[in-house]
Amino acid sequence: MNDLSKTKFHPHRVASIRLNKPRHEYPLAPMASAPIKYIFWGQWAVATAIQVALLMLLTLDKSGDFPSTYRVLAVVSSLLAIPFYAVYRPFSTRNGYLVGVARLAAAWGTLAATLFFIGFITKTTETYSREIVLQWMIGGFLLQSGAFIPLHKLALGLEAKLGAASACVVVGAGQLAHNLASKLRYERREDMLGLVELDDSSDEDLGDSTYFPVLGYVSQLRDIIRRNKVSRVYIALPARETDQIEGLYVDLLDANVDVVWVPDFANLKLLNHSIHDLGGMPAIHLNESPLTAYPGGALMKSLVDKTLALTGIVVLSPVLIGCAIAVKLSSPGPVLFRQKRHGWNGNIIEVLKFRSMKLHNDTQVKQAQKEDPRVTPAGRFLRRSSLDELPQLFNVLCGHMSLVGPRPHAVAHNDYYSDKILAYMARHRIKPGITGLAQISGYRGETETLDKMQKRVELDLEYINHWSLWLDVKILIKTPLTLLSKNIY
Repeated sequence: MNDLSKTKFHPHRVASIRLNKPRHEYPLAPMASAPIKYIFWGQWAVATAIQVALLMLLTLDKSGDFPSTYRVLAVVSSLLAIPFYAVYRPFSTRNGYLVGVARLAAAWGTLAATLFFIGFITKTTETYSREIVLQWMIGGFLLQSGAFIPLHKLALGLEAKLGAASACVVVGAGQLAHNLASKLRYERREDMLGLVELDDSSDEDLGDSTYFPVLGYVSQLRDIIRRNKVSRVYIALPARETDQIEGLYVDLLDANVDVVWVPDFANLKLLNHSIHDLGGMPAIHLNESPLTAYPGGALMKSLVDKTLALTGIVVLSPVLIGCAIAVKLSSPGPVLFRQKRHGWNGNIIEVLKFRSMKLHNDTQVKQAQKEDPRVTPAGRFLRRSSLDELPQLFNVLCGHMSLVGPRPHAVAHNDYYSDKILAYMARHRIKPGITGLAQISGYRGETETLDKMQKRVELDLEYINHWSLWLDVKILIKTPLTLLSKNIY
């Protein structure tokens, strides 16, 4: 080991320390043959070719021609498939066959509903043969489902090749470095070779080096890059080591490798964080609402919410009327219970429910408990079956709530918990929902202890951090299975 490997990296002089070896001795590291993003476009091209070819064959078989109206349909459906496939990600390599087909069904179904809506608005539905369109919708889904297996295997193979061509190392030896190395190897399937320590007397928490070998010290980094044909270096150092990070970056400018800094924000409660380009400057969004971060997805969520809410109101109108009559007969008072709660960004909204309790003095907001004497017999059934929540479909239709999101709590409860639970009010960074991740995870009903409310908040924040339309679909599907919970009073 040379003398420079023992050098102490002082924050104020690290930028002046040069890594060993002259720059001309390091050839360009092997790069991937094609960007990962081209895999998506390849999958989209195959899926589009399938559905366009099927539409053409069906049209030719029935009329012997491929009229302009069907050519327009082919073009519009192909273009609309791009955002839907991007949102639902049916061909993601992390999907199994059943999950992939389910995502494909959701994307294809959304595309079909959108096309029908466009046809209804433009009054062009009569120009298309119902037989052809129906066969195309069913056949298109079946053929794309059949193509899923070869496309999935091809994508896995390409990712493996791209990963093999992109050997990488992680600078750092603490817990952050080990966590990053694990994600690179097991989640992103990159060829993660090992760790590079700052020096032999680092005061970092070294973590467990059993899984990832320590390749050497930073002073040997150029030699490590050359010997292992490294094409990407990840810097996993705490944000307080800004000078050392800058020094590493400057020294690696001429090493022909990609340099990626992964900041350590372990002590911060991040919410839907992301990194964007702000006029040429990198901007790290530590806390951002999904409704502002993904306006396209938020618009789609709003459209789905209002469409399903309106459909639910029409289909369930007999149930709504029956519940209203039961409430009216159970005890004197209004049919609907209105309560002020916090909505998106903390705005006060009025949430509707079927009244399930006798009229009482509500000076102190108190959650319903088991065998609560305030609850009427009809109200007890409505609460246990969650039918008392149905009027919130009107809240969704008005845009105050969503079908899926953190459950809105009474203003008094928010005032009580806001200074007792970290990031409690951050759950309002998205519209409140009729159901949510916490509810399908067993945290329905009364939260009589601080720990239970803490867990509910954690699940709400997890939902915000991982929000997607597909997650909403899964929660909606699982919600009916939770209606028999014993925790609902």
